[in-house]
Amino acid sequence: MRHDNGGDLLVTVLRELGIDTVFGIVSVHNLPLVEAVDRELRFVPVRHEASAVNAADAYGRARGSLGCALTSTGTGAGNAAGSLIEALSAGSSVLHITGQVESEFLGSGRGFIHETKDQLGMLTAVSAHARTVPDTEQAGRVLREAARSALAAPGGPASVEWPIDLQYAAQTDEPAEPGTAAPLAPAEAELAAAGALLASARRPLVWAGGGANTARDELAALLEATGAGLITSNSGRGSVPEDHGQVIGNFATTPAVRALLADADVLLTIGTHFRSNETADYTLGLPAAHIQIDVDAAALGRVHPATHPLHGDAAVTLTGLLGHARPAEPGWTDRVGAVRTEVRAILHENIGPQAAICDAIRATLPREAVVARDVTIPSSSWGNRLLEMYDPRDNVFPRGGGIGQGLGMGIGAALARPGAPTVVIAGDGGLAVHLGELLTLAQERPRLTLIVFNDGGYGVLRNMQDHHGDRRSGVDLTTPDFALLAQACGLPYARIGAAEEAEAVIGAAVASDGPTLVEVDLDALGPMKNPFTPPVRIPGQ
Repeated sequence: MRHDNGGDLLVTVLRELGIDTVFGIVSVHNLPLVEAVDRELRFVPVRHEASAVNAADAYGRARGSLGCALTSTGTGAGNAAGSLIEALSAGSSVLHITGQVESEFLGSGRGFIHETKDQLGMLTAVSAHARTVPDTEQAGRVLREAARSALAAPGGPASVEWPIDLQYAAQTDEPAEPGTAAPLAPAEAELAAAGALLASARRPLVWAGGGANTARDELAALLEATGAGLITSNSGRGSVPEDHGQVIGNFATTPAVRALLADADVLLTIGTHFRSNETADYTLGLPAAHIQIDVDAAALGRVHPATHPLHGDAAVTLTGLLGHARPAEPGWTDRVGAVRTEVRAILHENIGPQAAICDAIRATLPREAVVARDVTIPSSSWGNRLLEMYDPRDNVFPRGGGIGQGLGMGIGAALARPGAPTVVIAGDGGLAVHLGELLTLAQERPRLTLIVFNDGGYGVLRNMQDHHGDRRSGVDLTTPDFALLAQACGLPYARIGAAEEAEAVIGAAVASDGPTLVEVDLDALGPMKNPFTPPVRIPGQ
């Protein structure tokens, strides 16, 4: 098959992949690609390359598929690197296509515009897969291989650099028949041994990470068969809807769940990597009898010893274990339910007036709606725990912990699922990192409610410094007048200054058919009962 240029080839490949929207910034070194996408699909001109990758990442997460970002070469690709690190940390399926200087000058180091030293090496460091388009006959193969890599477990971004002269040239493409790999399954003997341990469990617990999101039905069936309690990592939230009575959720380090873990006799974990912030810097006590399922062999036993490490696809492996499941001892499931109620009630009480915001979001959102969250106190304290999730595709947040990515992610998710509203939870400090994306929001006008919690800086680090030291450094920031900022961008604006205002304001914003900026004035709303500090240790304290 012949294509007039690389842009036409790219559109063909994106259509094969089911991608209808691409995020990026136009440049002299990607112009043929942008023009074709804008003509045939939807091109969203974000204001920073990092946001292009964040939006593509969230587009894929919200759909359970692949997202695509287009950036320029050199500085443009470098700007995207931080968000590629986020996608790598999350195992997100992102196809990142960046330009490159003309083939004739590639690697010459002569200072050709947008040239950088070893761009492919940089992309390799921050991507799960990185390749250069070598000629016009192989471009289609390179793109499809990158997409397959991004979609294959354990996932991660795939980057392709494409010299500009090859983008403009006619392309010869021979699409290969797509192959379907059989799901990875553990050996029968390994599965049987793990099954015997599961059958002996009288007080079982399950811990679901992001790897459990592809095995939702199988996980729910196992919970029903065993009566086990379900703890989740942040990434595993919604793998079983969080209004299920056995779902404890992302509360592993609370005293009540620590006590439950201490009394449990078998722990089954699925696709979780026991991240530091979810295990109290790896000090959380876990049962010695541990069945661990992961499609990534390197994850097995890496953090917590596994009695039975099962290298396999979560759905296939859980199906194999289900026949060994036995009911828990009398009273165990009731205790799980009591712990579930207790940890939620304590957190709801401790966040004080912010509980009204949490309640209002859940009351006004339909059951199927994306909640994208930046790294900010409301997200870290209650958005990642108390605010119920019913589907992992609704749970969009920066798993690598970097601030400033929430709005870009929210825009990508909102455009991926235009039929449902999206809410973004952000702080004033994080929003300032990519304030220009307010213009993208105004231009594209997705059905998105941006809730900005304004405390005049980096509140979580302010609390940390106040708790551990006697002065503040770098945490108090100038904050814009958000009403004037929204007016300048052509965005509707509303303010919440009291708990009783939350439901009406958020309800009206969610019900609208476009974007709204909602400012939560934290000085007016009032403080949490207990100031939130990050779950990290300070050496020597």
